[in-house]
Amino acid sequence: MKRISQKIIETWVQFGPRFLPFADVATDDLPLSRLLRLSLFQVSVGIILVLLVGTLNRVMIVELRVPASLVAVMISLPLLFAPFRALIGYRSDTHRSQLGWRRVPYMWVGTLLQFGGLSMMPFALLVLSGGGQSSNAPAWIGQLGAAVSFLLVGAGLHMTQTVGLALANDLVKEESQPKVVGLMYVTMLVGMIASALIFGELLSEYSPGRLIQVIQGAALVTMALNVIALWKQECRDRARVAAKEITASFSESWRVFSQGNHAMRRLLAVGLGTMAFTMEDILLEPYGGEILNMSVGATTTLTATLAIGGLCGFGLASHVLAKGYDAFRMAMNGALVGLPAFLAVILAAPLGSPTVFAIGILLIGFGSGLFGHGTLTATMRFAPKKQSGLALGAWGAVQATAAGTAIALGGIIRDLASPVVGAASGYIVVYIIEIILLLAAIFIMLPLVKCKLRFAADAA
Repeated sequence: MKRISQKIIETWVQFGPRFLPFADVATDDLPLSRLLRLSLFQVSVGIILVLLVGTLNRVMIVELRVPASLVAVMISLPLLFAPFRALIGYRSDTHRSQLGWRRVPYMWVGTLLQFGGLSMMPFALLVLSGGGQSSNAPAWIGQLGAAVSFLLVGAGLHMTQTVGLALANDLVKEESQPKVVGLMYVTMLVGMIASALIFGELLSEYSPGRLIQVIQGAALVTMALNVIALWKQECRDRARVAAKEITASFSESWRVFSQGNHAMRRLLAVGLGTMAFTMEDILLEPYGGEILNMSVGATTTLTATLAIGGLCGFGLASHVLAKGYDAFRMAMNGALVGLPAFLAVILAAPLGSPTVFAIGILLIGFGSGLFGHGTLTATMRFAPKKQSGLALGAWGAVQATAAGTAIALGGIIRDLASPVVGAASGYIVVYIIEIILLLAAIFIMLPLVKCKLRFAADAA
């Protein structure tokens, strides 16, 4: 039996680096088991994203009859904290704690904010949808409570993810930083897939009581995952407490970052591409439910389909980029995949085909994975030294701000267009705008690809 166990372990060790994305980032000092445990904070991020963007928007729009524009604004409220991700990353780069920690205090505060927001969210949503009729509370109480809960969750999400990724970078060598960040995002996608399937099963028969149980259960699970992820990850450096290092201010650090290697053009491409791939986020499940007559469980599994596509995109991008493929061209390939993906989603309505709809969603996830990994790898490769937190924060700030803005615009445009052009066409207008944004992102990235190619030719 001992020989058999040893053989299984040896086989798994050989299997991992060959088939698991980013498994080769592990070292003797930093085993894969420790990296995977740290990545649990990304699983909690995936759970929250599925809950907010996938499950709750469908429930609020279809079951609770909340206007899509109000839902879009609520879900996009976390974008108010997105611009601060760069500042959070910078502060965690330079923070001096009496306990000798830099990243842990920020991650712990972010975890508490997430937990608090999720704990109060279901009750606020039920008051919001009831208009005060069932609780004798004025409608503004529900609106205020929902807004505060979404703000708390968003603040915690941005803080936890930004600092967690910076901590992951601290634990590996500089040349392995893009790989470990990629591993973290793959883990997030896995968390999204699993949570989407679980939420779909739990809410297959919707009731207000079940909604409360699901959201509060998610609060407990995310808290537990983050505590396990943080346990004994960051060393306590007491020398940092006594040290009097002269650090550059945030404005000086930002100036160094923004002036290097087409940083602003890269961030603009990230913004346009992210808007293109996320404007439909809160509309996919209502589109499936309202136009294609799909159930809550069926539409929730669409979020898993989207995440599976993203996981495939990340895996393929990791394999190709590891061989030296241009990160900008990878991002452009992702945008190109998005064009037929949105066309498939548009055609699903006149065809009345959930299958075509699911194929389009899978391709959207795949293109988004290629695009996200390409821009993320480019950000890490060109980040100035000792500014990994700032670089990831800037990338995350632009991505989150663009995503939140796109989500809000998607819901508002759908509500404004539907009375004029019809229910199905209201959704289609949004999808057409996303195609236009993808074309704009491709146009912005063209000089980056050409610049990279010229650099390679000169080096040869």
